[in-house]
Amino acid sequence: MSGLSIPHVASGKVRDIYELDDKHLLFVTSDRMSAFDVVMAQPIPDKGRVLTAITAFWVDRLASVAPNHLVSLDVPAGVGAGPVDLEGRVMVVRRAEMLPIECIVRGYLSGSAWAEYQRTQTMHGTQLRSGLRQSERLPEPVFTPSTKADSGHDENISFDAAVDLVGAELASEARRISLAAYQLGAELAAQRGIIVADTKFELGVIDGELCICDEVLTPDSSRFWPVESWEPGAVPPSFDKQPLRDWLEGTGWDKTPPPPTLPTEVVEATRSRYVEAYERVTELRFEDWPGGGSSSGRGSAGPGNAGNVDQ
Repeated sequence: MSGLSIPHVASGKVRDIYELDDKHLLFVTSDRMSAFDVVMAQPIPDKGRVLTAITAFWVDRLASVAPNHLVSLDVPAGVGAGPVDLEGRVMVVRRAEMLPIECIVRGYLSGSAWAEYQRTQTMHGTQLRSGLRQSERLPEPVFTPSTKADSGHDENISFDAAVDLVGAELASEARRISLAAYQLGAELAAQRGIIVADTKFELGVIDGELCICDEVLTPDSSRFWPVESWEPGAVPPSFDKQPLRDWLEGTGWDKTPPPPTLPTEVVEATRSRYVEAYERVTELRFEDWPGGGSSSGRGSAGPGNAGNVDQ
């Protein structure tokens, strides 16, 4: 994203990060959409606002689990104007020394964990009992960290390998925070008809404390399933980019740039899936979120940051 009058620090698949001062950053969550590690040419209107709104909802409810880096959801004065309306898609956050691991919690056997289990009956190197089915609920949620890859895919690692990367104290605290946050989030979501199959947390140290950072329990960082569609042995539909993925799979695209042009109906279906996730989880109307009721359909282009739990 260009046009802001403050220094640009970094961009990823979704987020653009700017420097406000030596202790604070500005996160701008765009409407960019990636699938199969390729950024689509068209944005998904309001996706950035949905991710910001869900994060704000969860940050408030996880305050008893751990501190977080969020300071404000207001657009700071004097930052200039970008190519999209910033309202509802920004977070002013405290700078953090981020852990070099993804803090993933799995409550169900899916994604890369299912693929590993099929090969070796293990999950992140830990032996599981035989006979488990895809999407089956695990006996208890499991902390399953991964590396953070600068390019390509993250690598699933054991807890011992996480200890080697960050030390025993930080790894243990990361596990405690991640499991507690997942448990609280999964219980609330279940009351509202959504299974949180797995999720990824980003943790960082601020003033000596390990804090929850970046997006929290969103459709991009989590696998959300409707309770009514779940059964072991099948893959339920997800509240995320599933309409987009399904369409792309049907085109014969080889999953390398450039991506095919998205039909309007696919863009609209994907937007609707994100908005429904927000409204079901929070029991709030998205149109009441800043900017949520007046989407112009414009999104920002370029690379971005936030990654999924492996899909």
